[in-house]
Amino acid sequence: MSTHARPLAVWLAAASDSQLAALFEANGVRTDPSWSDFFDAAEALLDPASIERMLPRLTLSEATALRRAVDHAAGGTGGPAGGSTGESSSLIALALLRPDGIPSPPVVDAVMNRPVPPSVSAAATAPASEIAEAHAAERAFTSVAALADLLMMARETPLALLTSGNLAAGEKRRLADAGLPVDIMDALIALADDAALVTTAHRQLRTTSLGDTWLRLTASERWTRLADAFRRALPRGLRTASGGWLSVPLWEHQHPWDPSWPERCAALRDRARILGLIAEGDSEPAWAVPIREGHAPEVATLQRLLPAEVDRLFLQNDLSAIAPGPLSPALDVRLRAIAVRESAAQASSYRFTAESVSHALASGETAASILDFLAQLSLTGIPQPLEYLVTQTAQRHGLVRVFAEADSGRTRVSSTDATLLDAMGVDQSLRPLGLSRDATGLTSRVGRDTVYWALTDARYPATIVGADGQPEVVDRNPAPAAEEASAVSYDALIARLRAHQGPDADAAWLDRELEAAVRAKAVLLVEVGMPDGSTRELLLEASGLGGGRLRGRDRAADVERTLPVRSIRSARVFDPSLPPPTTASP
Repeated sequence: MSTHARPLAVWLAAASDSQLAALFEANGVRTDPSWSDFFDAAEALLDPASIERMLPRLTLSEATALRRAVDHAAGGTGGPAGGSTGESSSLIALALLRPDGIPSPPVVDAVMNRPVPPSVSAAATAPASEIAEAHAAERAFTSVAALADLLMMARETPLALLTSGNLAAGEKRRLADAGLPVDIMDALIALADDAALVTTAHRQLRTTSLGDTWLRLTASERWTRLADAFRRALPRGLRTASGGWLSVPLWEHQHPWDPSWPERCAALRDRARILGLIAEGDSEPAWAVPIREGHAPEVATLQRLLPAEVDRLFLQNDLSAIAPGPLSPALDVRLRAIAVRESAAQASSYRFTAESVSHALASGETAASILDFLAQLSLTGIPQPLEYLVTQTAQRHGLVRVFAEADSGRTRVSSTDATLLDAMGVDQSLRPLGLSRDATGLTSRVGRDTVYWALTDARYPATIVGADGQPEVVDRNPAPAAEEASAVSYDALIARLRAHQGPDADAAWLDRELEAAVRAKAVLLVEVGMPDGSTRELLLEASGLGGGRLRGRDRAADVERTLPVRSIRSARVFDPSLPPPTTASP
């Protein structure tokens, strides 16, 4: 057992519960390690593997201070030990420095193998030119709109992800076919994840309830949510005490011992760039300054460069709709539940089809609500072909009723159109449902919702009916609630460590040293207190410990001895390079 673990164990025992929890979390400690006491904890935290995991997380200032302390401890020319008071306190809290500011030998060994952190001077951020600001605003507008399209698609059907968290190739092809900028999609997903707009469970990307709400915000409000979430999610090496972030040119140096940092830093810069927080040449648009300084976003400057949103459109006889500008997001979301958007630009176009109107009816719309909504939007009234499409589709909708039988629990499919029932009974695409025809309809052992969606996908005018006989609105992919990050609790671990914390740390440490020596059959140099108050040193081959007594062979006298542990003042592993002690009989 290492003697340098003892100072850390003493510090851990004296630390508050919050300090211990912060230290364990920073070191990635599990909540259920097999530690019995603070000595076990100290040994584990000073294990070389634990130190190697901790060093990449250090910021540039922390790494510089630790390297200075290590060079000083090793007798190098690194200057005085430690850095500023804040840096030293941070390193002590991470168990990389002892309370006296001196690194433990395992820390020295690990840090000496690391490159010296670079010396970086503070750099002012250059303001962006008018042209660069215009380009940044355009990127921000395009990115926010593309993310909205992505969330709309994920709301309808979850998107498949790779194990890395990026979109699968097939999904990217689908997005490209929809006219979305595929090259920035992975960065947009990361931004959406920071803002809890999506969930990525089970290798699927789904829109959350927060994402559903975000879709109905204005463009500037959408951007504000994303920018604020991006700032809050930045690594601590980039954040400032005011709650903002460092100048962008300094980012690449802020985690000097993390081999993955260059790639992570490049990804963060890309996200900042597509959000319009960075302009050409790492210059800074005016709207990014308050956020970088830790203040609330001010979007007035950005908003002046964004295209104006509209709340009206032209409905045409060919069942299409043309918006003369970016349609207000709340209106766009509802319209896209009724029509298919054909083009996404500052002047978007939409097309109404029987399938799109049926989808709206299945989502809870009615013919009256659709026509009222379109009448409010239209600059040209509602063309007769569109009104006819809506009313005819509404009349046909619900012709097939799907419900669960109260007695048997089986799914029942009924319709007033016997021909339609016959068609469903022989439809090869519906064979997995096992539909069985009888005099009044069809039955299936498959669940009600599954039958309903299968019929809908096959373009039958189906509707779900509840136990009260009234139509129900069923969401195929309901938006999950945004998952709150579950806080890691070390309460049980800390309570267990404190329960084994005795009043006499010296005695506890001596017991551990003796136990370790017995297990290793080590040769100990033992200092024993004599009855007359004097002390003697014995060179003892430890062989057993129990009943408050240490047993072993006295190397010098070649006799077995049993020593009361309470009489042992100290014990340490004997260094063969030193002369053995003079034997004296206790």
